[in-house]
Amino acid sequence: MAERRSGNRLATLDGLRLLAALMVVFYHYIALARPWGHGPDTIFPTAHHAAQYGWLGVEVFFLISGFVICMSVWGRTVGEFAVSRVSRLFPAYWAGLLLTTVVVKLWPEAASPSSWDTVITNLTMLQGGNETPDVDPVYWTLFVELKFYLIMAVVMLFGVTYRNCLILCGVWTAAAALAPVLKTPLITAFAMPQYAPFFIAGIAFYLMYRHRSNAVLWAIVILQLLLAQRYIDYRLATNLGEAAVDALPTWPARLIIIIAFALVGAIALGAFDRIQWRWLTTAGALTYPLYLIHLNIGMTLIHHYRDRIPAPVLVASVTALMLATAWLIHRLVERPFGKWLRTTMRRGIDDVRRHVTPRRKPAQRSTPHTPNGTGTAEGDRTSPQARTFESV
Repeated sequence: MAERRSGNRLATLDGLRLLAALMVVFYHYIALARPWGHGPDTIFPTAHHAAQYGWLGVEVFFLISGFVICMSVWGRTVGEFAVSRVSRLFPAYWAGLLLTTVVVKLWPEAASPSSWDTVITNLTMLQGGNETPDVDPVYWTLFVELKFYLIMAVVMLFGVTYRNCLILCGVWTAAAALAPVLKTPLITAFAMPQYAPFFIAGIAFYLMYRHRSNAVLWAIVILQLLLAQRYIDYRLATNLGEAAVDALPTWPARLIIIIAFALVGAIALGAFDRIQWRWLTTAGALTYPLYLIHLNIGMTLIHHYRDRIPAPVLVASVTALMLATAWLIHRLVERPFGKWLRTTMRRGIDDVRRHVTPRRKPAQRSTPHTPNGTGTAEGDRTSPQARTFESV
């Protein structure tokens, strides 16, 4: 299938990413009682209603992630993909984790300090798999993302092609749909039925972007849009409590999901290709560190100053401070340390390749067992283990 476009950076996708992050920020700052000590509906009587649906920013993240990760694995080996993800995720994560730990330990007002054992385990980003508490509650999404990366790595072993991505969409959809009935922990853990529709739709949108749209891809997207509606009540209850399911209307959540699908679809079809504002790229770069640091640190600041500064001014000030801190993490930690980590890991992978790829013996002109003297000595054949590492 002819390719329409390659993986150029999409500024509008970066802008949508920042919008999703701000949705989550304002949900935590305006819709939750924890930093204020009582229900914020009396503090923000109008904004509170909209902020209650800000948790959907996470779903928008997952939709964008399906698009972006499918773009990043195309034409890469598993090793190259691993290097790109580790160097992208861990520097800002470690900085945010340590900064959050210090702030909460010094001012344990809105969040309880974590033990050092918990902090050390969190440094691996794998705490979600061994029931270790997150130092900051927002880290739960990182483990979801890691599972998605593992799924994409499996696809890479078979080859990232249009056909294999379609097979992934079909198999994953079936697994996510059947997981609640099968009740198999392993299938449920990796099928992620609550979030799979967003990842899968993102993959389909990227296939549209790369190969043009068609009826099959639109059928996948529409199916995922319908499946995404299934867990709105579950997500409302998870974020705002069981009472919210009966008290809050679900149509705003459904509308936000539809708008998110429509925007990513428009990006995939090239509707915003002419928008290349540089500030959008910077905004996209701030999104990840902002997400990592905004909750416990921001809530601590709000809790500390809530009786001294008017609430709207306080929320705006804390948000601006979090954005500034995110920019500092991006410039002083993420970029330089990410570059160093990327270079170091590439050298390590090159070293692995040199050690596991067997040296070839000099070719023999002929062997008694091969007609016309065109055979290859047994030692010239590459072992299955070497072929496996050659894909790294």
